[in-house]
Formats: sequence, C-alpha cells, structure tokens
Amino acid sequence: MWFLGWKGASGFSASSTAEQVTQGIDGTALTAIVTGASSGLGLETTRVLASRGVHVVMAVRNVESGKNVKETVLEEIPSAKIDVMELDLSSMASVRKFAADFNSSGLSLNILINNAGVMATPFLLSQDNIELQFATNHLGHFLLTNLLLETMKKTVRECKQEGRIVIISSEAHRFAYREGILFDKINDESGYNSYFSYGQSKLANILHAKELARRLKEEGVEITVNSLHPGSIVTNILRYHGYVNALANMVGKYFLKNVQQGAATQCYVALHPQVKGVSGEYFMDCNKADPTSLAKDSELAKKLWEFSSSLTNPK
Repeated sequence: MWFLGWKGASGFSASSTAEQVTQGIDGTALTAIVTGASSGLGLETTRVLASRGVHVVMAVRNVESGKNVKETVLEEIPSAKIDVMELDLSSMASVRKFAADFNSSGLSLNILINNAGVMATPFLLSQDNIELQFATNHLGHFLLTNLLLETMKKTVRECKQEGRIVIISSEAHRFAYREGILFDKINDESGYNSYFSYGQSKLANILHAKELARRLKEEGVEITVNSLHPGSIVTNILRYHGYVNALANMVGKYFLKNVQQGAATQCYVALHPQVKGVSGEYFMDCNKADPTSLAKDSELAKKLWEFSSSLTNPK
C-alpha cells in the first residue's frame, strides 16, 4: 500500500486510485483514445474509463494482446464500449495510418490520453531513424495529436463540451541532459545515456503540452492540454533492465504505487470537473505540481515544436 496519503487541494492524494478519483462521473457521452492501452497504466485507464461509460479506443502495438484485454474488461464490465486499433508510435507510417483510419471512422474524440512509452532503452533507432525514446515517447505522440486535432475540434463544436488532451510525462524530466533537448545530437550514439535520454523525452512531453495549450488558447479552441507524472510504479516499462526490473518487482510493493494508484492522475485530468478549463499545467498525485524551469521555458517549447514539426512533416 502506498504510504503517502496527504491530500492536496483537489481532495486527492498519492494513495488515491483511478476508481476513487472518477467516482460518480458519467462519461457515457464521451469517446477517448488511450495509447499503450494493453498493459500497465494504459490497461487500468481503459478499464476505469470504460466503467464510467466512456467509449475507449485502445491504440496498441499488439492487436491480439489488445483484443485479449478487451475481452477481460468486458467480462468485468459487460456494457463497456471498447475498440482496438493498431498503433506503433515508433513508426510515423503507423501513426499516420491509425489517425487516417480513426478520422474516417466517424467517431467523435473528446479525450486523447498519450500514455504509451518506453524507458531507458539501449541506443536504438526507430523505423524513421530517430533515437527510439524520443521517437516513441514524444515524436509519435506529437504527430498523432496533430493528426487527430481537427477531429477533436469538430467534436468540441458539435458536442459543445470541452475536449481534453492528457500527456503522460514523468518526474524523470528533472534528469534530462543539462541542455534539456539535444536538438543537434538526438541521434548521437557516442554521447547517449539511456536515463538522460528518457528524461529528455519526458521533458519534451511537458513542453509539447505547454506549447499546444498556448496555441489552442490563442485560437480560442475549447481543448485543454495538460501533462503529468503518474508516480513511481512497477510496470513492464523497465523490461530493458532485467536486474533493476527484478529488484523493483521485489521491493516495489512497499515503496511504489500500484497500477490503480498510478492511473489515478491521468484519469483525474481526463475526466474530473475540477480540471475544466485548466490547461498547460503539470500534475502529480491528482494535484497541480511544479516542474523544472526548463519545462516552463516557453521559448524552448516553441523551439521543440518547430523541431518536431520538421521531423514529422512529409519530406
């Protein structure tokens, strides 16, 4: 059991679960996409949103695994509305196909939860020859969000209800490279550090949320964008580090959040009325939190946006 139970301004704490923070909320009119929905935080987020009536589209790399998860959720919640679609965030072609298929499906889109991620991988390149953690954790979600934005705007106009984009970051953003984002050395294997690179991608997540929130506010669009730290949780994100993973699984239950507590903040930011109209913020333990000065740097956020656009625009 997570031992930090101090409640913040929201009335919730680090020990709150996703079910607790969404208790009594009716999501039957809403449709959400959850990336990385077949395991860990994504699975629990899918289950809880579905239990609140939200129509959930599971965006997953392994469709077979996703279908198995869907069946498991349906056994618990027979009324759940769940679809499974293939999405590999490390491939821009896959992101484009997913977005095209979703946009042509006729489904509305009220909530986008950019949850999927990889952590501290050895140096690897994505299918588009970009360092894997930056490509998967940030760039794939950056492109996905941009491609789905018109559908979200259309949904907001038709439903007259605020749209929400939730980007999962991490306190690891505090341990990025000293410069923050290594724009000129994203693919530099010689200077690569798996943990700093992970921190870089998580810093990029916060900066992405900050800049997108600014742009949407400037447009007068009723879509909020927030980032968050889910907490320290034992999931399969540590699969590239066998010893660390084994140790985390042994002692984690005493010091780390469980998955139900870990999914709380993203479910809170996605659904709770307290977050209505709140945009460009960073959350932790279901309360607003203060990220690093780099994460609040508006010029860095704009530079990252231009850099990401240049990498994702078709050549």
